[in-house]
Amino acid sequence: MTIYVKEAVNEQPIQTLETILVQMDGIERALVDIEDGEVKITYNETQINQEKIKHRIQQHGLHLSE
Repeated sequence: MTIYVKEAVNEQPIQTLETILVQMDGIERALVDIEDGEVKITYNETQINQEKIKHRIQQHGLHLSE
């Protein structure tokens, strides 16, 4: 899954985002492109879904842009 996080172009929000994602069950890997805030997430579909991932990111004050 690929999403764009507006704040993921600065070091602190990227660290926060990575911490959020690695703590979630089912997330296997997350790669952040600091140029444009693109986040590529590899996850186990039997453990978690895209909506839960997006909701969790938004709960931490980060904003998604489609």
